[in-house]
Amino acid sequence: MNILIVDDEALIRSVIKEYLQLEGYNTYEAENGIEAIDVCKKNDIDLVIMDIMMPKMDGYTACKEIKKVKDIPFIMLSARSEEYDKLIGFDLGIDDYVTKPFSPKELVARVKAITKRNKQSDPLILAGIKIDDLAHEVYIDENLVLLTPKEYDLLKYLIENKNIALSRENLLSNIWGYDFYGDDRTVDTHIKTLRAHLGKYRNLIKTVRGMGYKIEDKK
Repeated sequence: MNILIVDDEALIRSVIKEYLQLEGYNTYEAENGIEAIDVCKKNDIDLVIMDIMMPKMDGYTACKEIKKVKDIPFIMLSARSEEYDKLIGFDLGIDDYVTKPFSPKELVARVKAITKRNKQSDPLILAGIKIDDLAHEVYIDENLVLLTPKEYDLLKYLIENKNIALSRENLLSNIWGYDFYGDDRTVDTHIKTLRAHLGKYRNLIKTVRGMGYKIEDKK
């Protein structure tokens, strides 16, 4: 993951860089907003940690310009803690706001929280199947398909565990719950209707003889 650190103080950039790299993050640096915009245009940046008060171009302006190019998560740094400053940042769509002086460990924890949130919100994609979990919608070749709640949960679980053979008992317990009193035919029936919804991708769901099912990623 690529993180851009933007601050006019080299020592602050160095400290943040050290803590992030210890956690396995790849880092880029810029000392003002103009440099930050250039770095974001030339590199695939996943998150920006940016000071607000900087020479040449302040953090708010740089954030606004960068978001025109790519909607990257932002953590803003500031020596001021006024509510008005925070509101400006959140109106721009920043994800978090940290007041100086700050704990580098706390900053890393905030980075982890944001990246975890964003990862959870990324759609699940397999071939032409896309699951938008935030909207609770499924698309086949960009066309919305309507699934029952259990069909949705079953498809999501299969894709999350792609290429893994899942027993009927596993599927029953994870989709219907341990207190469900149905039998294996419940799984088979839902797999049949799910395949019908998937159209040309129906054959991605394979029957594992004597066990259950798996969905294959043919990449």
